[in-house]
Amino acid sequence: MNYTLRQLNAFLLVSKLGNFTKAAERMHMTQAGLSVMMRELEAQFGSRLFDRTTRMVSMTAAGEKLLPVAQAAVEQLEKVAAEIGDISKSARQTLRVAATPLVSSSLLPAVFGVFHQRYPDLTLQLFDDDLSRVHALVESGEVDFGLGFFFKAARGIERTLLCSFPLMRVTPLRDGTQQGIQPVGRVPWSALKDEVLIGLPYDNPIQQFVDSHLVKIGRGNEDRLSFRHFDTLIGMVAAGMGSTVIPSFALLACHHHRVATDILVDPEESVGFYRITMRGKAKPELMAEFSDTLVSLLPR
Repeated sequence: MNYTLRQLNAFLLVSKLGNFTKAAERMHMTQAGLSVMMRELEAQFGSRLFDRTTRMVSMTAAGEKLLPVAQAAVEQLEKVAAEIGDISKSARQTLRVAATPLVSSSLLPAVFGVFHQRYPDLTLQLFDDDLSRVHALVESGEVDFGLGFFFKAARGIERTLLCSFPLMRVTPLRDGTQQGIQPVGRVPWSALKDEVLIGLPYDNPIQQFVDSHLVKIGRGNEDRLSFRHFDTLIGMVAAGMGSTVIPSFALLACHHHRVATDILVDPEESVGFYRITMRGKAKPELMAEFSDTLVSLLPR
């Protein structure tokens, strides 16, 4: 059978009003159109549902049999439609983001603040974890999108470049130097040749990218102190444990420590900051605006 919800609603309305003209007016259609719809429904069941005279419409035995079933079906479908609408509305009012800890602590609070003012009814959920876990959360559908330095494209994942950040040297501030200055210097990679270096773990993709350039000055793949989180690494630089090379997206975090920052040049190398989503999955309405707001607030 191939009957429609509109046909069932029309059948119920005619049975309630006992009049084709009034039912057609309620449904904003012509009486002729309603009659055609009922004939099509009767053809589906192979039986007349109404007896029509010039003065009245009465239900046949077949119509009486169909009536409670049609009522229950329409009620269930309308209930499910309302529940689906609530789910869709909830999804439109929720944005689930996954990001690495430094992105979460340094960059996203400002974006969350802006969105809270723009959309007070929007629920923002943040999952902060390491890069592999961010990737896994996107793959599983637990979040709408992830943010971070994803160096390689993965199957089923769509990468969108939001911004690129040059690599910078972070060194301890000398006594008497003002804390929290912007990077005003530009130093060559050769300036790192004799410095004590600390960094991220060797399995970190950013550290692997940095090492690919340090090797050119004879400093790659060395044994050195390593720390898993950028905040810890920057704090260790401030404590005088050595210098490090990290992307300039960590500039805001550097401002909380007594460190100096300089862009590395000759050559200047950058890493891409990406948004990742599941390929083929419907995108949240506010995802693009969230990304644009984030980019506008990123340190330059």
